[in-house]
Amino acid sequence: MFTGLIDDVGRIASVAPTDAGREFRIECRYADLAAGESIAVNGACLTVRDHGPQWFTAAAVTTTLDRTTMGAWTAGARVNLERALRVGDRLGGHFVQGHVDGVATVELVDQRGDARLIDLALPSGLAELMVPHGSLAVDGVSLTVNDLPGGASGTVQLSLIDFTLRHTTLGALVAGDRVHVEADMLGKYVQRLLKESTWLSER
Repeated sequence: MFTGLIDDVGRIASVAPTDAGREFRIECRYADLAAGESIAVNGACLTVRDHGPQWFTAAAVTTTLDRTTMGAWTAGARVNLERALRVGDRLGGHFVQGHVDGVATVELVDQRGDARLIDLALPSGLAELMVPHGSLAVDGVSLTVNDLPGGASGTVQLSLIDFTLRHTTLGALVAGDRVHVEADMLGKYVQRLLKESTWLSER
């Protein structure tokens, strides 16, 4: 479990193929990692395999590569990092599981005053989980839905403040970029319960 508050921007030092997928060596600021702990890398929960002072390795299996942008990651790329939430930690973002729901495409980047507006084209099935001022994780960053300009077409607008632009990778986004998205966990459970309720009422 994570909060969507990025605590480091790491760099992919190397990428190697494995029998099951790919392995990434990532440079970071962490000096006290433990084998087996979870780290959200651009919002995808990965397990630390090997580690040392300011680096760790993690692997992604084929299923993960198919559902994320990890298949296109190359050495030198910057990635948002967040270590797993500990009991008693402050919850400044929202509950993020690190289970990527899909890949969205940046449609538009627009600077308005002190905010940068990002329009994302969501993958199928996610638009119905979006509500104005609700939560959405984008490449692991907890963000607030600013608007739904596309309505049912699946476009969501986000407003990024200067702190987010400076402390995550989102400040480098341009139209055409692909990003991981994870819808609010509470919305997904409500949607599931409503569908079950409808199914039961029709029997």
